[in-house]
Amino acid sequence: MTAVIEGLLFAAGEEGLSARQLAEYTGLSVEEVHDRCEDLRHRLRESGRGIQVRKIQDTYQLTTIPEHAPYLEKLSEIPRLPPLSQAALETLAIIAYRQPVTRMDIEEIRGVRSDRALATLLGRGLIRETGRADAPGRPILYGTTTYFLEYFGIETLDDLPFPELAAADEEAEFALFPEGDSDRPDET
Repeated sequence: MTAVIEGLLFAAGEEGLSARQLAEYTGLSVEEVHDRCEDLRHRLRESGRGIQVRKIQDTYQLTTIPEHAPYLEKLSEIPRLPPLSQAALETLAIIAYRQPVTRMDIEEIRGVRSDRALATLLGRGLIRETGRADAPGRPILYGTTTYFLEYFGIETLDDLPFPELAAADEEAEFALFPEGDSDRPDET
């Protein structure tokens, strides 16, 4: 049960959890929670780990040890990427479900230019050029990367959620699943 408490404290983040909350989640008594947290605190310290259990009043937190502050400060200096824009997410969804797909196909579905969204997705490593279409001008084909799977926490493209499409919105359905597409769901 100590490992469960460790996992709960990790998931709670900097807010931590009170002994009463931990007792409620684990089914242990508040006294047992205190004992387990002290045991976890001792084990982490004895094993020389980079994390510790910290108690503030009646709240437990899983934190890094103070000696590592200089290293963690360097981490905080690394610029974080902003979240993906709506345009980038729309473009990525089209690529994920229709790959390999050309820029022109994406723009036909979205109804707007997608150059900037494609550049963003390429720059972040979520998509890649998978080849050239056998069409006039030999346009570039785009597909997702292994990093795409990692980023969204899925193992394969088969794990993508099936898009919920309103029955009345047949245009959206045809946009995602053109006639004759073998991935189109059976209409029953």
